[in-house]
Amino acid sequence: MDYEKIVCNCQSVTNGMIKEAVDAGATTLEEVQEATGAGTVCGACIEDVQHLVDQFVQERDNR
Repeated sequence: MDYEKIVCNCQSVTNGMIKEAVDAGATTLEEVQEATGAGTVCGACIEDVQHLVDQFVQERDNR
């Protein structure tokens, strides 16, 4: 996965920033939004952000 790829154009949030938020304890879309701002402007990336949150939470829990 490209951790430098921007997921949320409005807030310039990358895959890596979402992973960092999850690694720091965020487990929901809302917590990631609070930590990163992703999906809080136009909302076009909400599905992508939710998918990444789910993926990173699962990876974290499987460690």
